Amino acid sequence: MRLFVAITPPAEALEEMEALAAPLRAAWPRLRWTGPAEWHVTLAFLGEVDAGVLPGLGTRLERAARRHPVLQLSVTGAGTFPGARRARVLWAGIRGDRKELAALAASAAAGARRAGAPPPDEGRRYHPHLTLARCREPADLSPLADALGDLAGVGWAAAEIHLISSSLGAAGRPRYEIIGSWPLRPAAPRPASIPASERPGSQRPSSQRPGS
Repeated sequence: MRLFVAITPPAEALEEMEALAAPLRAAWPRLRWTGPAEWHVTLAFLGEVDAGVLPGLGTRLERAARRHPVLQLSVTGAGTFPGARRARVLWAGIRGDRKELAALAASAAAGARRAGAPPPDEGRRYHPHLTLARCREPADLSPLADALGDLAGVGWAAAEIHLISSSLGAAGRPRYEIIGSWPLRPAAPRPASIPASERPGSQRPSSQRPGS
C-alpha cells in the first residue's frame, strides 16, 4: 500500500482555504485542483509499504509523536514548485512552529526507516505546504501565486499525526484513508501565578497604626 505521514488542518482552516481557492478554480480550469479532503501537511512520504511492516511502523510513529509538543500553525502565503514561470505545483505555505515541525518530520522519517519503510526523499530539505493544484505541463502560475501571496489563515493547533493510505478513486483522483493516529505531547501547563502578598518572605501590611 502507498503510505505517508501527515498532519491534517482543522475544518475551520480548510473551509477558509476553500473559500479562497474556489474562484481561482473557475478561472484556471486546466489545472488539476485539489480540495479540502486532500489537503494535509506531509511529514514523511513513504511510498509503497508492505502490510507486514505496519505493526512496527505504528509503534515507531507513536514513539516519534510523543517526543514532540503540540504545534501552533497557520496556512500563510503561497508559492510554486519548481518555479513560478514553469511551475508544476501550486502550494499554500505553513507558518508558526516551523522549527518544531521540521523536527517532527525528521522523527517521523527516522521512525519509518527503523520500521523498514524508509522514505525515498529522506534527507531532503523539509518544506511544509498544502498542495492546491498541479499542472499537466509546466505553466506560468505567477498570477496565482501573487493572488494568494497575502494569505494569512487562522491559527490552529496540530495535536496529532496520521498514517494515511493513498489510492486512486473515481475519475483517477486520489482517495485518502487514515489508518492510524497518534497524539503529540501536550503542552506543559503554565504554573499559576502567586499573589505578591503570598510569596515567601513577603509581609502583609499591618492594620494597626504605629503606636496605637
